[in-house]
Amino acid sequence: MKKTIPAAGEEKLLPQIHGPQDLKKLNEDQLPALAAEIREKLIGTVSETGGHLSSNLGVVELTIALHRVFNSPKDKIIWDVGHQCYTHKLLTGRQEEFDTLRQPGGLSGFTRRYESEHDIFSGGHSSVALSAAYGVASANKLKNKKRYTVAVVGDGAFTGGMVYEALNNAGRAPKGLRLIVILNDNEMSISKNVGALARYLAVIRANPQYFRLKAKTESVLRHIPLVGKKLANGIFRIKTELKNRMYHSSTLFEDMGFRYIGPIDGHDLPHLIDALKGAMEVDVPVLLHVHTVKGKGYSFAEQAPDRFHGISAFDLESGEKRMSGPGFSDAFGDFMVRAAETDRTLCCVTAAMGLGTGLKTFSERYPERFFDVGIAEQHAVTFAAGLARGGLKPVFAVYSTFLQRAYDQIVHDCAMQDLKIIFAIDRAGFVGDDGESHHGLFDAAFLNSVPGITVFAPATFKELDTCFTQALYHTKGSVAVRYPRGMQPPLPADYTPGEEPWEIYGDPDADTAIVTYGRCFFEAVKARRKRRAEDKQTLIVKLMQIKPIPNDAVKRVLGCRRVFFFEEGQRFGGIGETFADKLFKYDYTGHYRNIGVEGEFSAQNTVEGLMHLYRLDADGMKEILDDE
Repeated sequence: MKKTIPAAGEEKLLPQIHGPQDLKKLNEDQLPALAAEIREKLIGTVSETGGHLSSNLGVVELTIALHRVFNSPKDKIIWDVGHQCYTHKLLTGRQEEFDTLRQPGGLSGFTRRYESEHDIFSGGHSSVALSAAYGVASANKLKNKKRYTVAVVGDGAFTGGMVYEALNNAGRAPKGLRLIVILNDNEMSISKNVGALARYLAVIRANPQYFRLKAKTESVLRHIPLVGKKLANGIFRIKTELKNRMYHSSTLFEDMGFRYIGPIDGHDLPHLIDALKGAMEVDVPVLLHVHTVKGKGYSFAEQAPDRFHGISAFDLESGEKRMSGPGFSDAFGDFMVRAAETDRTLCCVTAAMGLGTGLKTFSERYPERFFDVGIAEQHAVTFAAGLARGGLKPVFAVYSTFLQRAYDQIVHDCAMQDLKIIFAIDRAGFVGDDGESHHGLFDAAFLNSVPGITVFAPATFKELDTCFTQALYHTKGSVAVRYPRGMQPPLPADYTPGEEPWEIYGDPDADTAIVTYGRCFFEAVKARRKRRAEDKQTLIVKLMQIKPIPNDAVKRVLGCRRVFFFEEGQRFGGIGETFADKLFKYDYTGHYRNIGVEGEFSAQNTVEGLMHLYRLDADGMKEILDDE
């Protein structure tokens, strides 16, 4: 008889779960209470740390069912993106650390291989889990390991083409591949409401006994001499046609070679458990279609799942964020709305990030010129190229970390064809608590290698307007404007943002120069102030156009004995290396040093903490200047 964990009185269940093996000891009627405790823990923690709340609240029952049925980590559970893995973390031995979520040195907000043996694949970007899971399942089959691989993929990820590449490939796999794909459908309805009969049949088909009986029946039929094989095939075709008339969504998946099960209520634990057990009985890849409610259990998140998708710390009672104030995303959105009033050729493209990139008002005011293509950055860039070829001015608003996914399209479909596309690169530089998968530390370096693209890096809201005006109306070819997450730092009292590609600030006769751009400029100003208190002079050269670097900016520091370039991005291949190349071509004989991220993936931390770690803050700059 299976040993169970008692629930005496008001004793909490969650603290007793130290791993999936403890979950299996619970009685089934205790699981709803466990789900309620998990939701309470998620809401309370994320209100303090910030994080992805609505997606995690939607998969509580699904995660419980997965760890109830499968044996992680021997069975592999791979979470697409990974921002719905909080319950998974709680059930796999990380409860005591959960209050460190997204904090420096704490738990990641995504799955991370270094964090737990239950995190099979590190997450952060969408639409990758199925490809990874197919690889793991294939490896298991080749090594004759009788283990299951499960990919949990949200319906949003199904707007990304990589999912269909993986479906097309995995559906042709030989029998015996133990691969289960869970389509977590929490927003758009893939199949229509098909009524009571369809719901009843879905329940029947989710039962593992159905699959065992089906397999046995097919085996018996096929062994009938002469007519058995034809009879079995005929029954299968009739059943498939009937099912496809009721479940329109099943056609696509089954045509690709998957066995479709669903739709299943993703909050009905007994039904979910039966469906997962049923999927284990199938000898071909399975797609289990699960309906969930994003934000379930917290009214504010249910009513506004997009706003609570990724949210900073908030007040539990009101659901309002504790930090407020306009950021660079808002400034960008405001500019687009103003510009579109007089320019009817201006349009905006986004890859499922309209709210995050500040385009909500634009999408409401100019819906015919707003294109949300889903999580499909490659398509977004080439689609924008098509818009440009058709005579429009497309602006693709994208987070820096996600633009990485479209490098070939930038090269081949934009720059090589000399098309006018504007890349509004949000979250450039450090983003803080989302960690290594989300920092925008690569765009400056990889765009630096693409011929014909101009890149701007505004440090203020006013400069952002200037850069987009230049990009839209005064610069040839494709143009990128990159700007950081968050609010504009306070401006120095003696500084007024200009409109030139570069400018100087500080002590014009100094023999020590800091060259920098973007957010680092404000740290350079503070470093110069600290040095002046010690009677040390510093010239600051601030670049607003970082590609191509203006030659005059390089010539300006030729007379300086020491030049230091500070860059909030990868040092190798970055702007600082290009500046050095230009500087030494002018026969510079002084001391030059380039400071940036040294070819590594930066861990989660606050932006301030990361700037300090890489010596890009005022203290770090001053220390470097004083030591050399």
